[in-house]
Amino acid sequence: MTKPFIHDDFLLQSDAARALYHTYAAAEPIYDYHCHLPPSQIADNHQFADLSEIWLGGDHYKWRALRANGVAERFCTGDATPREKHEAWCATVPYTLRNPLYHWSHLELKRYFGLEATINPSSAQEIWQQANAKLPTMRVHDILAANRVAVICTTDDPADSLETHRRIRKSGLTTRVYPTFRPDKAFLVHQPAIFNPYLEKLAGAAGAGTIKSFDDFLATLKRRHDDFHAIGGRLSDHGLENAWAEPCTAAEAGAIFAAARQGRAATREEGARFSSYLMLVLGRWDAARGWTKQLHLGALRGNNTRQLQKLGPDTGFDSIGDFGQARGLSRYLDALDATDELPRTVLYNLNPADNYVFAAMTGNFQDGSIAGKLQFGSGWWFLDQKEAMEWQLNALSNNGLLRRFVGMLTDSRSFLSYTRHEYFRRVLCNLLGAEMERGELPAEQALVGALVREVCFSNARNYFRLDLAAPYAS
Repeated sequence: MTKPFIHDDFLLQSDAARALYHTYAAAEPIYDYHCHLPPSQIADNHQFADLSEIWLGGDHYKWRALRANGVAERFCTGDATPREKHEAWCATVPYTLRNPLYHWSHLELKRYFGLEATINPSSAQEIWQQANAKLPTMRVHDILAANRVAVICTTDDPADSLETHRRIRKSGLTTRVYPTFRPDKAFLVHQPAIFNPYLEKLAGAAGAGTIKSFDDFLATLKRRHDDFHAIGGRLSDHGLENAWAEPCTAAEAGAIFAAARQGRAATREEGARFSSYLMLVLGRWDAARGWTKQLHLGALRGNNTRQLQKLGPDTGFDSIGDFGQARGLSRYLDALDATDELPRTVLYNLNPADNYVFAAMTGNFQDGSIAGKLQFGSGWWFLDQKEAMEWQLNALSNNGLLRRFVGMLTDSRSFLSYTRHEYFRRVLCNLLGAEMERGELPAEQALVGALVREVCFSNARNYFRLDLAAPYAS
């Protein structure tokens, strides 16, 4: 009998790898400390209408593949029927051979729907019928329970209401769901047409009056930082091209802010100074509260102007940037460390050329106070696939302590993406197992297995310190 494509030992190429995965990795819960899942769908225990909604909706990875295969936009983000979009994707999957989407798509069908069919036009009808027949038993809370998801940290703007998170807390959901403070729009002094309406929304979320001055702005942001903390949030996040570290006084930042409030766009240099000042303020707040700061660096966003204007952001037209990272990142971390106000920090790079830059940078600011205080984060976005996961694991191992690594995350808008954790665990065990069999690591399953178990779950639990067992923090 032919072995199905996705089988128990998928990606595990040695006896040692198989033993590590099945004994130490497979059963560990999931700690998803960074994702873009919609909190509203968690609060509502959303019921997906059909396979297209849960499998293709919002998935810009798949949209990029469809476009590259000559599929019209109406089958990606447009008005094609759910069945038509499904059939377009099934016809595209055979062309994704050696793209991680081929692995991910088959893993998703196998793990969530028990389907072993190879995805192609001929199997599209069978997949559609069998998956849709199972969907009524797969509300959001069912999915989280089935995947043993212990913690989710969503990505939330400080101008977003936290009412959805309050509803989640009251829902009886076993999975703990916390907001992550991501104030990217608070830096847009170079775009007053976006920045000024945003400040009105921010003031409304904080229950504050109109934000007139720079001091008002900082006070309102601080109030929202406190609100996130009160509901259990302990992480912040920033999506930046590179770390800002330009000299700027409070008076200079205030003047740039005031000009933006009057409708004058900040120059590139002014924007860099303002952002540098604000990043230091936010870093100090995180440190004072015992939070973890995440820096996602290196994305070149909105490359296709025509499609950005037509479809909006986060629709599949972003890519890897080649910005200089080392000097600005060093200056930013050092400025916080100089006053002993550097919080726990996770660094993610999007350009693989920066792997060793980031891995080495973490070693500059480990201070012995916290194991793995500075983390070189998991492969992100274009790098969250087998080859680049191995690159990240190798760079981290060669420059730091792999056994202190906080492991994988989904960074996804899809509730089917928990297979990414399985995928990472298989890659990790295969890498370590091969080295055990070559004699590069001891053939001591308990020793290497402890590393696997810690990287899969317990390191993240201990590092981020979000309560798993007791009621949510009040």
